[in-house]
This record gives sequence, structure tokens and C-alpha cells, in this order.
Amino acid sequence: MTAHTFFDAPEGLTVSEIAELTGAKPRAGTDLGRVVRGIATLQQARPADLTFFENFKYVDQLADTGAGVCLTTERFAERVSARVAVLLTSEPFRDFVAVARELYPNSLRPHSMFDAETLAPGAHVHPTAEIEDGVTIDPGAVIGPRAAIGSGTIIGPNVAIGPDVHIGRDCSVGPGTAIMHSLVGDNVVFHGGCQIGQDGFRYRMTAKGHVKVPQLGRVIIQDHVEIGANTAIDRGGLGDTVIGEGTKIDNLVHIGHNCIIGRHCVIAGQCGFAGSVTLGDGVVLGGQVGVADHLTIGDGTMIGGKSGVVSNIPPGERWLGFPAMPGREFLRVTAALRKRI
Repeated sequence: MTAHTFFDAPEGLTVSEIAELTGAKPRAGTDLGRVVRGIATLQQARPADLTFFENFKYVDQLADTGAGVCLTTERFAERVSARVAVLLTSEPFRDFVAVARELYPNSLRPHSMFDAETLAPGAHVHPTAEIEDGVTIDPGAVIGPRAAIGSGTIIGPNVAIGPDVHIGRDCSVGPGTAIMHSLVGDNVVFHGGCQIGQDGFRYRMTAKGHVKVPQLGRVIIQDHVEIGANTAIDRGGLGDTVIGEGTKIDNLVHIGHNCIIGRHCVIAGQCGFAGSVTLGDGVVLGGQVGVADHLTIGDGTMIGGKSGVVSNIPPGERWLGFPAMPGREFLRVTAALRKRI
């Protein structure tokens, strides 16, 4: 199979342009006109590639790298071969990401899979829907009555947008996503297969069977949120389910009805939230964390992967384990158990 990439080859940046973009300082004698046309790891980089180094663990790879340009700190600059142009910075990875975003802007969110620029053949838009200029709609998409979509938004193939749903400007909705009973802000990214605004899981259990409780609320997603593939967010029961500004949600996450997720949270894959959970701002959850219903997790809290949260957590704490407990307590318990084995 012929080697290829799925992203357009960038025009490239000179060392001088990278220095201006990042604020990094070229090492004395560096060729400022050298052009970077790609990014790569230390081991895989070629002369037209940019790489970075900040971890002594990989110092052997640094000595042998074939990269043309390397972002690193002053501490490690002398270890870089003279054939490599060196840019000095206090945060190499931060600046590497800045360059990568500049070179490959199309990698940051889903785009039209049909190279459409407006309404593609095979898309179905209800006559009462309000579609601003500059919206892209791929084949198989269905836009329901009275839905509204802002300019610059891309609707991927086989997406379903329900009646009265509002989606803001410059959003991307990946293939196979369904959005209903929702209000969505600007610059929101949905990766493929998201299910947004479906029923919350609530029943009144009786001896004769389980009676479904009507779910009448909405999902409100604020600006600059990113939602990973196959994530499900239930609409509220009587109130709303809310995802705060700037929050990033990984793949395969479930958020139950009436949850309030704060601003700038990070939620890793396979986390699950029962109904009416409240997360403060800046909360970070590792993969496969489970949170029981009606709990509050305070601002700035970090919870380790696979933890089971069954009680409220104060702001700024670090919790681990199942059931989850403060990190130091978890380590003491683990040490005590090991002594007994």
C-alpha cells in the first residue's frame, strides 16, 4: 500500500516564522530560512520535520534524530547535533503544539466528508429550518423543522438535527451524530456518533413493571466544547443538562440527565455520570471514572482513572480508588493491604 497522509501537505514555515509564532529563541548560528514542512517524533523525523525534546528519558533518541528543527530548553541544547536547527524555549511541547496547529489546521475538527461547500445532494433540510450562509451539509443529513444552524458550521453525513435545535456558528458535527432537544453555542465540536439530547434513564419502579418518567428538559452546550466519538448526553428531566464553556469530553462518555458540568473540565474516555451530578470548573477525570447520582465535585478536583465516586468531593482535592477517597488515604490503605498479603 502506498504511504500517504489524510491531511493536506502544508506549505511550510521557516525557522524565523516559527520563532515569531512561538517566541522561541534560535540558537546562535541557526539558519533562519530553513523550512519545516511537517512534524514528527525524534525517531521518525526527517530533515524537513520539526520535533521537540523535554524529557531526559529520550536523550538517546535526541542524539540520533534526523529532524531539521528541534524545540528544546537551554538545558538540553548542547546535546542536539549541530546539523539540527535549535529553537530554545521554556515549554517545548507547548510550542510544538502551536506549530502543529498552524501547519495542520484541518486536523483539529471534523470537516465535510464529501468536499461539499454548501448543501450537498442527498441532504434533507426542512423548509422551516433557518440555515445561515456558509453552512456545509453533507449527504444523508436530516435537518428538522424550525432548527437553526449558524454560519461556518459543518454538518457531516447522516447527521440528524431534531426539531427546534439551535446550533451556533463555526461548529463541526461529525458523521452519524444525532442532536435533539438541545441548544448549542459557537465553536463546538461533535465527533462521529455522538447522541445528544435523548431520554434520561428514569423509571418509577412498581410491582407491575417500570413506568417511564417523562424527560422534558434540554441539553445546553456552551461555546468551545469538544465532545468525543460515541458519547451520549441525556437531556434533563425537568431542568436542563448543561456542559460548560471550554469543557473537553473524550470518546464513549455517558452523561446522565440533569448533570451540570462546569467550565474547562477534562473528562477522559468511558467515564459515566448518573443523573443530577454537578462538576465545578476545571475538574479533571481519568478514564473509566464512575460518579453516582446527585453528587457534587468541587472546582479544580482531579480524580484518578477507574475511581468510583460515591460521595461529594470538596474543591481542589485529588481522589483515587474504588470507592474513591483522598489520594493520601488511598495510598495508606493500599500500603496496609499489601502488608497483610
